[in-house]
Formats: sequence, C-alpha cells, structure tokens
Amino acid sequence: MAGLYDELLVLLHGIWSRRWVALGVAWGLCMLGWLGVALIPNSYQSKARVYVNTQSLLQDTVGITQVQSQQDLDRVRSTLASAENLEKVVRDTDLSQSVSGPRDIAAKITTLRENITVMAQADPSMIDISAISADSSLSDGANARIAQQIVQKLIDIFQEQNLSGDRNQTKQSLAFLDQQIATRGKQLEAADQRRVAFAQRYVGLLPGAGSISQRMDAARMEINNIDSQLVQAQSALSAMNGQLAGTPATLPGVGASGGATPLAQAQSNLAAMRARGWTASHPDVVAAQREVDALRKSGGGSASGGGGTPNPAYVSIKSMQAERAATVQALSTRKAQLQNDLNTMMSKQVDEPEVASEQEKLDSDYTALKTQYDKLMSDREEIRLRGEVKTETGAVQFRVIQPPSTPTAPSAPNRPLLLLGVLILGIGAGIGVAFALGQLKGAFPTAARLEKALGLPVAGSISQTVGAAQVAVDRQRMKWFAGASGGLVAVCLLLVVVEFVQRGMA
Repeated sequence: MAGLYDELLVLLHGIWSRRWVALGVAWGLCMLGWLGVALIPNSYQSKARVYVNTQSLLQDTVGITQVQSQQDLDRVRSTLASAENLEKVVRDTDLSQSVSGPRDIAAKITTLRENITVMAQADPSMIDISAISADSSLSDGANARIAQQIVQKLIDIFQEQNLSGDRNQTKQSLAFLDQQIATRGKQLEAADQRRVAFAQRYVGLLPGAGSISQRMDAARMEINNIDSQLVQAQSALSAMNGQLAGTPATLPGVGASGGATPLAQAQSNLAAMRARGWTASHPDVVAAQREVDALRKSGGGSASGGGGTPNPAYVSIKSMQAERAATVQALSTRKAQLQNDLNTMMSKQVDEPEVASEQEKLDSDYTALKTQYDKLMSDREEIRLRGEVKTETGAVQFRVIQPPSTPTAPSAPNRPLLLLGVLILGIGAGIGVAFALGQLKGAFPTAARLEKALGLPVAGSISQTVGAAQVAVDRQRMKWFAGASGGLVAVCLLLVVVEFVQRGMA
C-alpha cells in the first residue's frame, strides 16, 4: 500500500512539475473548442400535434372501414415529405427569399427532408409534426420564424391532401373505370354479335341460349317433360273414353205429364256423378246404380211417350273427351318436332365437330367479358358511393391540439453543456500531455527510482535547498498559475452567461 502511495506521489510530482505545459495545452484546446462551439449554428425546432378522427358510422355502412381510412391516413403521412409537397413549403414560406433557381430549391428540399419529422403516437389518431431550421446565414429570429412556418404549411398540406385528395382520386378512378367500361362494352357487343351470327348459322334449330351441348340437354329435358305430360293426358283421355262408353247418348223417356220418368231421372243423376270423375266404388255412385237397377226390374224404365231426349251428361263428357284428345295430339306433335330437331343437331355435331368447339369458345369469351364488365360496373358504383360519402361526411376530421408556436430558445446545440465539456476536455488533455512528458524524459524523482532503473544500490541523495528569493519567485509563479487557471474557468463561465443572455434576447 505504501508503494502505491509513493507511485501516486511520483506521478503527481511529474505532472505538477510540468503544470505550465498542461495549462498551455488546456488554454489552446479550450480556445479552439469554444470557437468551434460558437460556429455551430443554432437550431430552432417548432412542434405541433394534430388529432385526426377517422371514425364514421356512415362510412362503415357503405364499406369504408376505419382500417381503410387509417390506410389513407398513413399514405398521406408517408407522402407528406415528398418533393412536390416540400417544394410547396419552400415557395410558401420565408425560405423562398434565399432561392434563386431550381438548384437552390433542390438543396432546400434536401435539407427540409432531413429536418422534418412526422410521427404517430401510441394513439394512431395523434400525429406529431416537427421541423428544424438551422440556417447559419439567417438570424436566430428568422430561423425560429421559418421553423414555425414550415410546420404550419405541413399542417395545411396534410389537411388539403385529405380533403381534396380524395375528390381528385375519386375523379381519376371514375374516369379510368369509365374508359375501361366503354372498352369492355364494345368488346362485349362484338362478342354478342358473333354469338348471334353463329346461332343463326348452326344452332337456330333449337330455342334457348348456350352451347350446342347445353341446347341438346335442354331439348332432352323438354322431351322428358312432354313424355310425362303425354302420359297424364293419355290417362285422362282413357278415363273420358270409359265414362263416355258408360253414359247413354239419350235419356229413356219422359213422364205422362211431360216430366222425366224416375228411371230417366236416376240415370241422369248417375251420369252426372260419373261426369264429375267419381269411380264406380264411390258410395253415391254405388247407391245410384242400385236405384237404376231396381227401377229397371220394376218396369220404371218404360216410357209412356215412347221417345227419348239428348243426355246432357253425355254431351259434357264428349266435349271433355275431345279436349283431352286435342291435348294428346299437341303434345305428340311437339315431341316429334323436338325429337326431329335433336336428331338434326346430333347429326350436325357428328358431321361438323368444329362447330361445338367454336360455340364453346364464343360462349367462354362472352362469359369472361360479361363478368369483367359487371365487375367494372360494380366497382364504379362502389367508388362513386365511397367518394360521395367521403366528400359529404368528411373522410378525415382534423383538430389541431397543439398549434405550431415560434420557438424562443434553440433546440440545439446545448452550448452551455458543450462549453463545460470543452473545458473539462482541455484540462484533461493538458494533464495527459504533462503525464506523457513525465514518462518520456529520463528523470528520477526519487533514489528508489534510480536504484530500480540502474540495478545498483544508491548510497544516498542530497535534498534541494531553496532560499528566500527562490521561495518568493515560486510564490509569484504560483499566483500566475492560479490566475491563469482561474482565468480559464472564468472565460468558460463568461461564455455560458453570454449564451443565456443571447437566448433571452432572442
């Protein structure tokens, strides 16, 4: 421990003996450093905070979700620092006073892009916009004013791009879609004309739309339906024929007083029941048949007049029988026609296979164009509606929470801290130089150092004797050293005070 203490004393003695060198190095470095700090231009920063509301019930209803609005907001925020927008900032602020040509504008734009910050907070609705102005050719007041103007112009551009940008984008989108719709409409019309011409040449035999295979399938389905209807019609006709066979054409006779006999009345009732479609097992039909049989056995069927009258039930059944027969005939004729057309189409398909391929291609082209046309029309209507909603309700609502104010103090550099740092660095450098010189020169401050260096024992050492005159000289030099050191610190403090005074004046 004693050895370490001795070594420390030796180092301190070496530095102290070269204190004037250390002081000179400190003065030189501090003066250079303070000059460099003084040449650093002041940077004035202006900040603003904007609240952006992207929520809208009506927009959500028509499909403009908050995510889409937030994407639009991110797009505008990312393009806020574009060259076009920054050129507007240069031309509409005091920066234009120092611009003399396109090259100056390009240089200003490059500087602005580095000094502008647009940042979203944890709440995406809050956006901070800041700008820094540090032009050494301008005064501090001019830099502070320009920083405020830049932020204000950025806010104006931000709002303008959201209010008018959506309208312009909607107009451009609608114009593009109208052009595409017109082109697709002409192509669709041409494709439809080709399909009509093809149908007139090849597939006009079968009604309906679609390819040859589709039309043939439709014909087969219609034939199957006709077969089902024909079976029903033939069954109904057979039933009418059976009823007609069991119904007399005339009634047996009338009574003496001109009225119908009981047998004729009973037969008329039975015929009316059968005309209604009742079967022979129906209870009423069975009862009526028993009554007719009983009257015939009892002789009630003889007529005193000897003549007969037309049976109205027979006439009604005859009319329905003719109607059923006409239906059967019409269905049979239609089936034969369809079958003939189907056979003709099958023969064409076998003889000309390229016809089916051409038909498929025409239908495929038409379907694709029709799908594209319908999609474009749907997109146009959606964009038109969204544009109207954004225009009428406001896609984004702005509120400036913190307006851009003119800064009163520079944001950078922190000169007081830099001045103190230069002082500490200068003093440290001076001490380091003095220490290095002490290590390089071959002096031995103690007998132990000399004995260690030579490897020989040292008999003794002679102490230095200082007279009164030398003591006075040393005291005077100490005063000069203390004054020079205090002057270095005083200069640093004076520069700090001047910096604060200048800030207050600004």
